[in-house]
Amino acid sequence: MATKVHMEALSPTMEEGRLVKWNKHEGDPVKSGDTLAEVETDKAVMELVARADGQLLKVMVPEGTTVPVGNVVAWIGKPGEKVDGDGAAAPAPKPAPAAATPSPKPAPPAPPPQPAAVVVPADATRVKASPLAKRIAKEAGVDLKLVQGSGPGGRVIKRDVEGAPAATVAAQAVPRTADRAPRTGVPYEDVPLTQIRKTIAKRLAASIGPIPHFFLTTEVDMERAAEAREALNRQLSEEGGKISFNDIIIKAVALALVQHRACNAWFQEDHIRYWNEVHIGMAVAIEDGLITPVIRNADMKSLREIGAESRELAGRARNRRLKPEEYTGATFSVSNLGMFDIDQFTAVINPPESGIVAIGSIVAKAVPDGDRVVVRRRLRLTMSCDHRVIDGATGAVFLKTLKQMLENPLAMLL
Repeated sequence: MATKVHMEALSPTMEEGRLVKWNKHEGDPVKSGDTLAEVETDKAVMELVARADGQLLKVMVPEGTTVPVGNVVAWIGKPGEKVDGDGAAAPAPKPAPAAATPSPKPAPPAPPPQPAAVVVPADATRVKASPLAKRIAKEAGVDLKLVQGSGPGGRVIKRDVEGAPAATVAAQAVPRTADRAPRTGVPYEDVPLTQIRKTIAKRLAASIGPIPHFFLTTEVDMERAAEAREALNRQLSEEGGKISFNDIIIKAVALALVQHRACNAWFQEDHIRYWNEVHIGMAVAIEDGLITPVIRNADMKSLREIGAESRELAGRARNRRLKPEEYTGATFSVSNLGMFDIDQFTAVINPPESGIVAIGSIVAKAVPDGDRVVVRRRLRLTMSCDHRVIDGATGAVFLKTLKQMLENPLAMLL
């Protein structure tokens, strides 16, 4: 009996998946546990594995198609076993009665025509590509018109450019002064939502609307933290390690949450869950959205461990290779846009968490010091709070502790 291959829920919030690539093809032998296909979920590119031994009899879904969870995408069975056009196992033929003369049967009706895949013609003067893919192609001298896109509607994305063969390198790079769309007579371009962008849209609607946000901002003197970072990096330089300001902030946030358990909480339908463990979600910008890999038990890890783990997680997040357990279960989050020269911003809470800290850039500012003015490195932090869990004074006391730890890094040792 042939076995159905379903589109599985490969992440906790997955409702549908886009079949990126078939690793097995019709007629290939299959063993249980083999990777059949790569599927783009709402968070990452995951592997769809076989649940039976046999042969891949029929592929029901072409590459690039988005399929709801639970739908049949292929069939596995014995070599030669038949399945009909809908993928249902064909019944075994019944033998004709011995004495009866078979009467001619009418020809079966032609199957209804399948809708052809919509192919978007490539414009002679414009290639659909993400901004990041355009930038990488420009720096590498790759001719985007020669690159096959694997994104929605044939859009060229980062991985297409990085995997482009040498033949796609332009003979002569044409300098461009700005990444702007040329005038082609077409007023606009519709690009289907990716799975992650669909999820972001749903979660934002479930956050900024129902959750009563309020915001608290404070400014932190980062001189001592900067000096401590420079000293640590000098010490780690021979070992190849490095500590970032983001690592220091994650550690300080984790330790502050230990002291202020009221902010390390989830809002549930009929109760509030106060966590005894601290798992920090670290917002990472990827090509078509945002994902928050989780540094678990961050309060118990050294700066070196946090630094190594954050780099590893961020790298795999950008390559869409995170496992579900690596981006779920955060108790509090940190979002840092300081590297983009953003002075201050407010972040949207990631439910069921009740808080997130938004990190701006570190800026040298003139500040009073007694009867003189000195230049100090300063940082603005904004905490978004779920008012159903965190009151104003509760959030303010937490931010005060966080500020004290960052202004005096030795306080993290207490």
